[in-house]
Amino acid sequence: MQVADAMTKRVVTVDAEVSLHDAADLMLSECVGSVVVTRDGNPAGILTESDFVVAGHEYDRPFSEIPVYAAASSPLVTIQPTATLRSAAAKMTEERIKRLPVSEGIDLVGIVTATDLLAAQADLDAETRRYLREREEWTVD
Repeated sequence: MQVADAMTKRVVTVDAEVSLHDAADLMLSECVGSVVVTRDGNPAGILTESDFVVAGHEYDRPFSEIPVYAAASSPLVTIQPTATLRSAAAKMTEERIKRLPVSEGIDLVGIVTATDLLAAQADLDAETRRYLREREEWTVD
């Protein structure tokens, strides 16, 4: 299975210069756990719920005084939509991230999350069983 089969196509973005308070409002209104941070319209990082916890601890200031760029994780780690879900899972494990933006060149086309990978697990299992059956048919004389 490819990343494109499991990703969410709608990606919520926020400008790097807005406050964490405004970013939190956006995340709550859109019911998302992260937003891709843009600078001059280009993806530059990601802001997650965990980043809010770190920023609250590090800065000890109101979120309305902290710009998104100060709390966001960067550089932005991405994957192509044609990559396999297994490679996405490996990249997420390697990078220790739960959300992986999907890009074609410089265009952001989706996001795949750990939850998306779990939801696709049944399909991956079925795909593996089908592959093993086909392999067995080709190897049996």
